[in-house]
Amino acid sequence: MFVSTALLAALCLSEESSTAWRQSELIEPSALAKALDSSDPPYVVCVSDSAPYRTRHIAQAIFAGPGGKPEGIDLLKAAASVFSKDDNVVIYCGCCPLNKCPNVRPAYTALKESGFTHVRVLDVMTNLGSEWYGRGYPSESGVK
Repeated sequence: MFVSTALLAALCLSEESSTAWRQSELIEPSALAKALDSSDPPYVVCVSDSAPYRTRHIAQAIFAGPGGKPEGIDLLKAAASVFSKDDNVVIYCGCCPLNKCPNVRPAYTALKESGFTHVRVLDVMTNLGSEWYGRGYPSESGVK
């Protein structure tokens, strides 16, 4: 039993690291908040379920569906179709710590496989409530 559990854990870790982003592709919440206030803000794309987005989301964020589901990836690709492949794009979910998020990794992979060259991931260590809203960074309520 222990051997099979250890093997399964190793396979999961191996799969995660093969699709992981580079450290340079992470963006801290404070850096994103500053970038949103710049003359050339990035496109911000929410890849969570719709309920959190409808309740409250990062200002200027576009909803693209849950990245962990095929229909969410389809919505993401449709939303990203209006971007240039070299536009700055930041994706986030924020439901849980980034390393446990079921939505960000598939969304990131889909964008990279589609040829987007400047994709960054919002580095959420706990959740969006404490690391974005709790710090007073720009947010909006409701659906755009």
